[in-house]
Formats: sequence, structure tokens, C-alpha cells
Amino acid sequence: MTATALVRDVWSFPYLILVSVAVRVALILYSEWHDARSLVKYTDIDYRVFSDAAAYLLHPGPGAANHAQGPLKNWFGIDLLFGDPYTRETYRYTPLLALLLAPNEWLHPSFGKYLFAACDIVNGILIYRLLLTVILPATLGSAKDGVHRDIKKLAIKYTAIHLLNPMVFSISTRGSSESVLCLFVLLTLHAALTKRWRVAAVLLGVSTHWKIYPGVYGLACLGVIGSVQSRPTWKTYFTCLVQWQTISFGLMSLFTFVSLGVGCFLIWGEPFLQETYLYHLHRLDHRHNFSPYFYLTYLTYPQPLNSTNEALQVAKWEAILRSPLVSFVPQMVLTLGSGLLFGHKGDLVFAWFVQTSVFVVFNKVCTSQYFLWYLLFLPLLLPSLNMSRWKGFALVTVWATVQGLWLSEGYQLEFMGSNVFFNLWVRGLIYVVGNCWVLSGIMDAYKKCG
Repeated sequence: MTATALVRDVWSFPYLILVSVAVRVALILYSEWHDARSLVKYTDIDYRVFSDAAAYLLHPGPGAANHAQGPLKNWFGIDLLFGDPYTRETYRYTPLLALLLAPNEWLHPSFGKYLFAACDIVNGILIYRLLLTVILPATLGSAKDGVHRDIKKLAIKYTAIHLLNPMVFSISTRGSSESVLCLFVLLTLHAALTKRWRVAAVLLGVSTHWKIYPGVYGLACLGVIGSVQSRPTWKTYFTCLVQWQTISFGLMSLFTFVSLGVGCFLIWGEPFLQETYLYHLHRLDHRHNFSPYFYLTYLTYPQPLNSTNEALQVAKWEAILRSPLVSFVPQMVLTLGSGLLFGHKGDLVFAWFVQTSVFVVFNKVCTSQYFLWYLLFLPLLLPSLNMSRWKGFALVTVWATVQGLWLSEGYQLEFMGSNVFFNLWVRGLIYVVGNCWVLSGIMDAYKKCG
């Protein structure tokens, strides 16, 4: 066997999966060893929150404390055996996540990490299947023997970008649940790209229940379902949204989302609505994060007012600036507008990538975990981009550099205690500008390819 043949055989898809699994298992085992010996933990603090919420859910009490507060018992006299995961402060997720991590209590404390890592692997398999059956055949043409071999090789290469991405496997093995959400989103995309719109509608409802932002994908889906071949005008944009197929898709997705929400509300009551959804609408996070909004929130964070006059003065102008709803205006205009525009052109992968990128960049709170939301689509989008290696290198460099600039200043604030809030805000602005430039470069490369 020649060296070339050996490399070709080694870098098969099963081998890629094997390496990806080994990396994740090794990191989870390392996290247990590291956390037992170091004050600075490898495990994300959110994982402890998830685990505590699961424990509260499984063990109601003592006494009248920590019981599910939903109206099901009062209305139907059903004695609920569930505890309240929202007894755990800062747990602001669907109770289904706490239920999913119940084995952390009775099987192994790292069960959730293995589950999140497994979702990573399944995501990679879905990406590979989409590349092999939908994305690459549309890009390369008919599947003759030679072309089919090229498709398999390219599918493995693009899938490796996800499975072997250090950001992807480090976040899941540290105990972040983003891979579960990514799985729901990819399943929705898979159903949509294979024209199973009813399945896609249900999965979109599930995804939106899990975390609210995938709901913005619905507009792009409506654009694809109702797309017409005529030259787009405002009238055609409107008419594509108002037809039986689009209405049925929207109603089915909404029904799924509402059904899950009503079910959780009946069991866990008002805390479910407040912590899972409403909290994120009025959230004021003055702690540092990539979003430039944090500094304005930090400067105007609610403090005790000394007099009625001061309260009236604040109410006149600062109330508007302090409102977290203000940040939704540019974010939603760009996110929903891009979904309608690019969904109407018929490419869901590109539309969802642009929507997610805009949503994350202009979100009022942004951490590194949010980057996974749009990086998920990158392996599926790359075959449709036409750019030189130097342009690609420049985009990656700028994307990494603006994060590095922010992180270096964030280190000074968080670990050294330096007063660098203003400098961090400036770097947050650089982060926004840099990411917008990167996104514009990707959109330009896609336009040229089209």
C-alpha cells in the first residue's frame, strides 16, 4: 500500500468519528482530574447550575419547599412529584434540560458532559450527511464515480472543520449545553433541505422552546416555501408569506412551541415563564461580555435614587437608554430582514448563517458560546463560497484577532482587577466592526459564487 493510499484510507469518515470521540472522552476525563486538583475549574459554571437544577427537580422538598409550582395540582388535583429546577438561582433554561441531565444524580456526575459530547458527534454526522446528499451534489453537479469520490473526500474535510474545532469540543466537554440546541437546529435544517416541511415545522418549534433565538429561522423558511421565480418586489415578498403552505408551516411550528410551553407551565408555573423566556427580554447584564451594550448597562445600572426629583429626571431619558428592549430594534430589523431577503432566494444555509451571525454580533449579551450558533453552519456554507486562500486567511485572522484583543483586556479586568471598562468597551466596538467586515466578506464570496 502506497503512502498516498494509506493516508486516504486513514482519513475516512469512521476514522474522523473515532478521533473526535477520543478527543472528547479524553477531555472529559481530564476535566474530572483537573477539577479535583485546581481552584480554577475546567468545567463551566453553567454545568454546575444544570446539575443542581436536575437535583432540585428529582428531589422535591424538604417540606413545602422546592415543589413544582404549576396550576396542574390546583386545577386537576394531580399530586406532582417534581421539584422546581428554578429553586437553583441563575437557572434560566427550559426544565426539560434539567430533566435530560437527571442521570447526573443517579448515574455519574459527568453524564451531561458525555451527552453534550455525543450531541457534538451526532451534529458532525448530520453535517456529513447534508454535505454528501444535498450540499455538495448541488455544488459539484452529477454524482458520477469520480465526482462521487470527490464529494466524499470534501464532505469529510468540511465535517472535520466542525468535529475537530477546538472551540466546539472544548465548550461541550466543559459542560455547555449548546450542542443539544445545535442538534435540534441541524435536524430542522436537514428536514427543510429534504423538503419535509411538516417535520421541519415541528422541529423548529422544539428548537425555539429550547432557546428562543431559532424562532427567527421561521421567516427564512417561509421565504423558501413561498419563493417565486419572478423578479422580487415588495409585493412578491409579501405574497410569498401569505399562502396555504406558509400558513400551515407557521401554525404547526407555533402549535409545537405553545404545546411544549403550556405543558411546562402546567407543571412548573410562572417561574418557568419568567426564567426561561421573560427574563431574557428585560435582562440587564452589566458584567463584561463581547457586546458593547454592556458598558452602557454598567454606567446606567439601576441604583437607589436619592430623591423623587432624581427619579423623575431618570424617567425622562435614562429609562429609554436603560430599557433592554432598545437593543432589539437593530438586531431584529437586521435578523428578520436578512431572513426574508435570503430565504426568498432559496438558500436556507446561507440565510440562517447570516441571520445567526447578525443576531450574535448585535445581541445585548454575547459570550464565546454564542459563536457556536453560526459556526455550526460554516462547514455547510464553505462549498458555496468563492474566495482566494489569502482572502480566507484574512477573514479568519480578523475574526480571531478582534476576539483576542477583547480577551486580553477582559483578562486585565477579571483576573488583575484593573479598571479597564472603557478600554473593554472600545474593544467591543472593534469586535462588532471586525465581525461585520468578516460577514460582509463571506456574503461577497457567496454572491460571486452565485
